[in-house]
Amino acid sequence: MDKLMDNPWFIKIMAILLAVLLYSVVPNSGGKTNEFNVPGENTTETLADIPVNAYYDTENLVVTGIPDSVDVTIEGPMPHVQSAKALKNFEVFVDITNAKIGSQKVTFEVSGLSDKLKATIKPSSITVAVQEKVTTEFTVEAEFDNDLIKEGYSAGQPIVKPNKVKITGAKDVIDRITYVKAALEGKDVLDGTVTKEAQVQVLDKELNKLNVIVEPESVEVTIPIKSNTKTVPINIIEKGSTQEGITIESMKLDVEEAVISGNEDVLKDTDNVRVEVDVSKITENTTMTLPVIISNGITKVTPETVKLTVVVKSEMEKTVSGVPINIRGLSEQYEAVINDPSSRLVNLLVFGPGAAVTPLAPSDFNIFIDLNGLTEGEHNVDIQVDGPPNVNWEPDRSSAKITITRDNA
Repeated sequence: MDKLMDNPWFIKIMAILLAVLLYSVVPNSGGKTNEFNVPGENTTETLADIPVNAYYDTENLVVTGIPDSVDVTIEGPMPHVQSAKALKNFEVFVDITNAKIGSQKVTFEVSGLSDKLKATIKPSSITVAVQEKVTTEFTVEAEFDNDLIKEGYSAGQPIVKPNKVKITGAKDVIDRITYVKAALEGKDVLDGTVTKEAQVQVLDKELNKLNVIVEPESVEVTIPIKSNTKTVPINIIEKGSTQEGITIESMKLDVEEAVISGNEDVLKDTDNVRVEVDVSKITENTTMTLPVIISNGITKVTPETVKLTVVVKSEMEKTVSGVPINIRGLSEQYEAVINDPSSRLVNLLVFGPGAAVTPLAPSDFNIFIDLNGLTEGEHNVDIQVDGPPNVNWEPDRSSAKITITRDNA
């Protein structure tokens, strides 16, 4: 590199290249303006909706009249302007830390902006109202649309929890409070006691919403609604016995509850209605329509009929023969002989769903006797079976006779 710098031709070529480069970035002499912003040129940008922060004694004062945002015009070198526009890393605020009660004019200020930029805020100042902050407790009144109550029903006294709230705001606003309500919203027909969360609304005498802080903001409102009807479950009552080999897997109603009407005392003592199904006639999956049966004193039931869907599974039996008996738990110092059955084989009667029973073989079962803890002599030991799930079985014998002797080997 040092040799190149010492070469006069290298220096001449570099000088020509630099001259061409400088010529390309300088505005031409024809009086036309360069289409691109040149670094160092001043430019102006207006930034809309810049948030406004306010600093004052929030514990004891309420200040109104401060806008949420303002427009800020910034002027200065293009790179600084573009950076401020992109990052918005500056703050617009009003300082009311020394405010006194009453109306006063305050000026917007900017912090965090480069000292190479000039900021103009529109508006540059505002008039705010500074008032004493007051907190007062009020009772909440529940409100709902009586027209939504179903015919034949009536509403009891609403219950509000909590029934009192703390309201904080400017003293003159607190003095204007006329109503504190929790309105139950919605347009559903009310045909039973309803409990919902409701927003607390604070209104003046002309029903204008007031700008205050409510704690808590919402309450639980319960509207007790009494009627001469009652909703009860529909019970399924089985009559008869299922046919051999038929197992009912499930029974399901398309409607599981009914609305009954009648005398108040009868309704009080009625906990359900029923449908009856004769299971002795069911041999396959089926859907049937059944009447809803009511007790004496009930004048009306809705619905009057329901659909019952029955799912059945057919069972089959199969004998799995010649399953060997295994011995478990015998101490190494003994040996055992199975005397009965002498064949050391057991037959199993297996029953369950046909698809599960049909392929079963002796190898699918493990029949064993557990001799753990037994010593020399003759014993009757229970026969135990391990087998596949979803089927049941019954061995043709429940125990085996064995003789245990000491191993002299």
